[in-house]
Amino acid sequence: MANFKIKLVKSLNGRLRKHKATAESLGLRKIGAETIQPDNAQTRGKIGQIKYLISVTEE
Repeated sequence: MANFKIKLVKSLNGRLRKHKATAESLGLRKIGAETIQPDNAQTRGKIGQIKYLISVTEE
């Protein structure tokens, strides 16, 4: 099964509350934090919402 490696590259300070919650639901709390998430519709939706804060690579 395919996975995404997601890294938080921009700060969450001053962002919309909804976008902060999305980042935290992916396990991203600090700049430089990385997480591996499954490639499914829910994860793709979260990535699409906060794409300006993260970098994504496929694993």
